[in-house]
Amino acid sequence: MSGWTLFLDFDGTLVEIAQRPDGIVVDPGLPALLTRLSEMLGGAFAVVSGRPIAFLDERLAPFAGDMAGLHGTERRVGGVLHPCRPEEHPDLREAVARMHETFDARPGVIIEDKGCSVALHWRLAPGEEAAARTFVAETGERLGSAYRIQYGKAVAELLPAASGKGVVIEQFLQEKPYRGRRPLFVGDDLTDETGFATVNRLGGAAIRIGDGETVAAHRLPSPDALRECLSRWVEAGGVRLEDVPPA
Repeated sequence: MSGWTLFLDFDGTLVEIAQRPDGIVVDPGLPALLTRLSEMLGGAFAVVSGRPIAFLDERLAPFAGDMAGLHGTERRVGGVLHPCRPEEHPDLREAVARMHETFDARPGVIIEDKGCSVALHWRLAPGEEAAARTFVAETGERLGSAYRIQYGKAVAELLPAASGKGVVIEQFLQEKPYRGRRPLFVGDDLTDETGFATVNRLGGAAIRIGDGETVAAHRLPSPDALRECLSRWVEAGGVRLEDVPPA
């Protein structure tokens, strides 16, 4: 392999988890740091997130590099966008409507409609966890095999079955300039474990941010620690996995 390629999650990895999905705070120096990372790696760098690409672009401008959004349902490679199309998911759109009917009147429960997926958050309403999990599980059964449920930190998401961070990382690795490189993926949540397993299987490496059981071999304590590590790599001119403690 000719060197590293780097994939970074967003929430909980590059930025701290917020109480509300729209409440995240982006460090002012982050967009420039991501641009420098992409340049250092010859473009073999992508943000891989459950957020829509449009949301990421708004927060990370002027960085406009490669991205995967909605857990890989949409992606941008070399400036070419492969978007999600909500109109192609009528059953999911009907499920979103029912979700609003069920939870709009319940304080603290947040419905994050992403067009081609939908996330139900109960971080601000922990007493609603059982109801939220039951609704999502029953809806997942009704939708059938074309969709799956992705659980995270106080959230459950319904999304197309073909999506997944491990899947989209493999898709990136089939294209230039990613092809032939060793993949490194950094994430913080259950949603990132498939990505960790994928890069491990492909001879790469994984870094978990924060606590929790993981298949990642390395760990950093926080997004602040990751940004500091990334800055050191930029200054050094390359990825140095030895800078990251074991998990």
